[in-house]
Amino acid sequence: MDATTPVSPAASNEASDPSRTSLSVLDLSFVVSGGTGPEALRGTIELARHVDELGYTRFWVAEHHNLPSIASGSPDVMSGQILAATQRIRVGSGGVMLPNHAPLMVAERFKVLEGLYPGRVDLGLGRAPGTDQLTAHALRRRQGVEPEDDFLDRLQELMLWDSGAWPADHPYRKIQVMPVDVRLPPIFLLGSSGYSARLSAQLGLPFAFAHHFATHDVLDAMLSYRANFRPSDRLAKPHAILALSVICAETDEEAERLASSADLMHLRRMRGEFAPIPSPEEAGAYDYKDSDRGMIRRNRERLLVGGPEKVREGLARFVETTLADELMITSPIHLLEAKKRSYELLADMQVPSAAALSSRR
Repeated sequence: MDATTPVSPAASNEASDPSRTSLSVLDLSFVVSGGTGPEALRGTIELARHVDELGYTRFWVAEHHNLPSIASGSPDVMSGQILAATQRIRVGSGGVMLPNHAPLMVAERFKVLEGLYPGRVDLGLGRAPGTDQLTAHALRRRQGVEPEDDFLDRLQELMLWDSGAWPADHPYRKIQVMPVDVRLPPIFLLGSSGYSARLSAQLGLPFAFAHHFATHDVLDAMLSYRANFRPSDRLAKPHAILALSVICAETDEEAERLASSADLMHLRRMRGEFAPIPSPEEAGAYDYKDSDRGMIRRNRERLLVGGPEKVREGLARFVETTLADELMITSPIHLLEAKKRSYELLADMQVPSAAALSSRR
């Protein structure tokens, strides 16, 4: 691949079954009660190996800061480690929070990854800082940038570092991003609102919607992206990923037991407590008030829990209504072995694609 060759963001899906929805993984390196940060990081790599063998399409890692419940704030570092430990699966950021970084640094780091692992790297970008205001200030205070939203400016600069299409009189034309004979990997825009959906469509980029924490209407984001998509030299037709939080087990009852950990974690987060994921035993012993149960019940609208039949039906409904090309699953499960089993069950489901579901009507 030379420096002028465009990279297809859906390259890994070209040989997949068009009647099935591609499945991918988002893992946040959650720290669990009784565990450590290093164990969480190693668990992410072990999970990546596991889902690589299961045939998942992508494995993305995120950027969060100053959260005791999340061990990694460095998706580029984690991506390199995961790429080295896997064989086939695409690996990348879900995402790099672009306001925290100089676009030149992002370009350098991901061109290095692409050079080492050609055709297996994704560059997902977000416009939020991924943290609280104080930590965001600490991340950006030496960049000499005003605090207003400059995501679009940074994104345009990043794409110029890739294309080299600077204006003739721009001083940055003298700078080369190494390695010069490698293009940036496919760029995905991530979002939890309508803004990123509209911007992705306008720029002709693939889009990933974070339904697992978004309050914005999922149908508005996913369908408006598809309706307004403009083909570009990076992407000929829309590619929409829907990120969902899913907990699956052999039975509905066992899935509910595992999900109690996520319920208590969400309740604590609503109170500003970002502690490690509690065990199901801790969650079972917790003294819930009626107001607590109300918050948990509302959050369950963004969390799909159940045995294989229930989860498959839920995933198929999401695909049918949102027209998602791909589902990216994150699973806030306390035990790594239970999390691995959840992904095994998901891999066996063969969720129909939107086209296949439409043809059955």
